[in-house]
This record gives sequence, C-alpha cells and structure tokens, in this order.
Amino acid sequence: MNVPEELPQTHQSAFEKIRKINQQGQDFWSARDLFQILGYSEFRHFIPVVNKAKEACRNSGQVLENHFEDILEMVSIGSGAQREIQDIRLSRYACYLIVQNADPLKPIVALGQTYFAVQTRKQELIEQADYEALKTEEEKRLFLRNQLKVHNKQLAGVAKNAGIIEPIDYAIFQDHGYKGLYGGMVSRDIHIRKGLRKGQQILDHMGSTELAANLFRATQTEAKLKRENVKDKLVANQTHYDIGKKVRKTIEEIGGEMPENLPSVESIKIVEQKQRNKLKKR
Repeated sequence: MNVPEELPQTHQSAFEKIRKINQQGQDFWSARDLFQILGYSEFRHFIPVVNKAKEACRNSGQVLENHFEDILEMVSIGSGAQREIQDIRLSRYACYLIVQNADPLKPIVALGQTYFAVQTRKQELIEQADYEALKTEEEKRLFLRNQLKVHNKQLAGVAKNAGIIEPIDYAIFQDHGYKGLYGGMVSRDIHIRKGLRKGQQILDHMGSTELAANLFRATQTEAKLKRENVKDKLVANQTHYDIGKKVRKTIEEIGGEMPENLPSVESIKIVEQKQRNKLKKR
C-alpha cells in the first residue's frame, strides 16, 4: 500500500485536534467531535452512518466493542449545571469505517478517508518497527503476547460468523488449530507436555518463538475465514487445522524446533510485573 506523505494541513490538523488518548496510551475519537468535523448538522443525522460502520465492523469479523464504546458524558449547559449526553468512543478503525460510509459529497469526507487510511498504515509500520527494536526476550514476549490477545479476539469474532458461538464449540475450534500446529496435540496434551500446573495458561508460558508461530496461525486463520466468508463450523475447524499444519510445515522446512519441544517459561504475568516495577523506578 502506497501511503500519501501528507494531507492538506488544515484538514489533517482538524482530525488531529480531536484525537484523544486513553489511559492505555491508545488513540480514540469522540463521535460527538467527529460528526461536526464531517459536516453533519445534528448528531442524530450522524447515527445512521455510525450504524452502517458498525455493521461493516461486524462483517469484517472484528469484535465490535473493541472499536465502538458507548459512553455517557457530562456536559455543561450553563450556570454551572450539567447533563448527561450519549457519546461513542471510536477507535482509528471505527473512524475509518465511518468515513467510508459517510456522505461522499462532503469534501471533508474524502480527506477523512485518506487521513484514517494513512494513520492505520502508520500504526502498522510503527508496531513492526517497535518489535524489530526490541532487544530482550522478555520485551519480545510481552509484545507478541499482547498481539496474540488482540488477534484471538478478532479470530473469535470471525469464528462466530461461522456458527462457533458456544464455549465448547470455540474450545473445539481452538484445538483444531493446535492439532495442526502441534502435530495432533490438543490443548490438554500441550499442557501436560509442557509440565504446566492446573490453572496455568499455555499462552502465558510460551517463549517468543512459540508465540510468534501461534500468532501467525491465528492471523492467517482469521484472514482465510474472512476472505472465504466461511459460515460452517466444520469448515472453520478444518480451516484452522490446515493453517496450523501449514505453519508447522514451514517451521520444519526451515529447520526450526517443533513448538511442542520448546520449553515452557515463567508466566507472562511475572514479566508484566517486572516491567511495571521498572516503569515505577523510572
């Protein structure tokens, strides 16, 4: 994807001006702010656009709540009085979907489409650069484990479209991915093979190499299920197995260690606590 280097400064700064950052350091936008920037006269006229964007989000297999968060905001109405109004916290992706569904006759909408496409691509490049800059195994594990959390949620959303709704269905679906990647082993077998105790999560005790293999399995399965618009549980399970098996085959071809033979490591929760302690000292 070729990314335009610059947007017209006035409009770029308009979208930047309303960008906010949450406690986790993530960007978000207020729907109340965005509708005005996009030239809608009233918020109620903007809601149908948001609903179309939500539908597009669902159809893409994303977890809706990760991108559209309904909130109540207190606003001043004069003389020190306040009242509650409804608002929506929007992720960068949510904003991108909104401007894709907004009135194309508004010039600012086309600029918004470019802006959010650019910002999304920039974030992808930043994340890649961030990983390449990591030096320690602990840093790599933290990065990959967080990425896997995000993509497992997205994978669950895509699987839901294939009818994988009940917890038992999702457990079976996940085991198909493990069976492909781990040479026929399901999660219980891996748990035993790694010497983990009851209650310990497999993903929390993986090193960076094993996490990377599982991340690739999850992202490629998500992409294939979306691309082929899979609507059948059995097909989704088989797809997950096939992708896992292909990842395993790739590891074998490059002479890598099979994931079931990689040692378990200390819990990622301990690593997270170490990082928090370091930040406190700083």
